[in-house]
Amino acid sequence: MQNLMPEPPATLLPADAEADAALSAAEQAGSDEAFAEVAARFPTYSAGWAALAARAFAEDQVVPAYAYARTGYHRGLDQLRRSGWKGHGPVPWSHEPNRGFLRCLYVLSRAADAIGEADEAARCAQFLRDCDPAAADALASN
Repeated sequence: MQNLMPEPPATLLPADAEADAALSAAEQAGSDEAFAEVAARFPTYSAGWAALAARAFAEDQVVPAYAYARTGYHRGLDQLRRSGWKGHGPVPWSHEPNRGFLRCLYVLSRAADAIGEADEAARCAQFLRDCDPAAADALASN
């Protein structure tokens, strides 16, 4: 059966050059404190939260990873809604400013699974794939 309803347009989050520069500086510094400063200075910037979440998860700090990822996910949802997203439709991985939100969603799924929240892990994994299958594939291959 063919869906006759048109797909909503892709949602493209706005770029934030200042936050991007701060995140690049934190990557150069390479410390948890530097990444935490980015999240504190730019709390609506999901990429900062995604970096904290990924670092914590890589260090087997699953509960902090979950908390960072959930924060970035919710801040990203706020930005998506402000950008016209209506709760569904593509959020392309190819658009760099979307990647922070998508990374948060990925780490949230993994951290949820690690703490035994299988339903949430599955919902987040499906939501990521619904946003953009390319995001799910790119993040799973890292």
